[in-house]
Amino acid sequence: MLDVLGATTLLVAAAPVLALVALAVLGVLGRPVLFRQARIGRGGVGFTLVKFRSMAPGPGEDAPRLGGFGRWLRASGLDELPQLVNVLRGEMSLVGPRPLPLEYLPLLTPAQALRHRVRPGLAGLAQAAGRNRVPWPRRLALDVRYAARPGLAADLGLLLRCAGLLLRGHGATAPGHATMPRLGAEKPSPARAGEG
Repeated sequence: MLDVLGATTLLVAAAPVLALVALAVLGVLGRPVLFRQARIGRGGVGFTLVKFRSMAPGPGEDAPRLGGFGRWLRASGLDELPQLVNVLRGEMSLVGPRPLPLEYLPLLTPAQALRHRVRPGLAGLAQAAGRNRVPWPRRLALDVRYAARPGLAADLGLLLRCAGLLLRGHGATAPGHATMPRLGAEKPSPARAGEG
């Protein structure tokens, strides 16, 4: 209930920003304005995540497709705002582990898959610890820790910490990567992490 109330309030308050970002994406990157991807939801069930597109279309690595506008959009976190619709649909929460691409499901150990006991969120422990700069083992451990003990007071604190990181544009990229390495990637080369 709090998620729906919060998402509704944020959508109404952010409506002018959503419109401006949509126009900017349309002007810089063209159509489609939105990016959709299958992600892992609560209980390991898939859903379609929606966000503003930040990369030029086409196959290949992230770095050449992520221009200055896309980097700014990701650093600001504005590309994630359409996920408030996912929250309204009950597929996501405001706070929880970030939803992973569906293709990552077989790569998780049973212990790591415990992160799916709760709905994925816009912000979580791993994001508060440094967003995409947090290495995968620590990120997944933080996700599992959150899933074991979610709580309203902790959620409010996480939202404030994540907002601070977004305002500073900190952690949008992992060192040596345009976005972040794929789960299971062993070499620090530019990765094809998708739209993250």
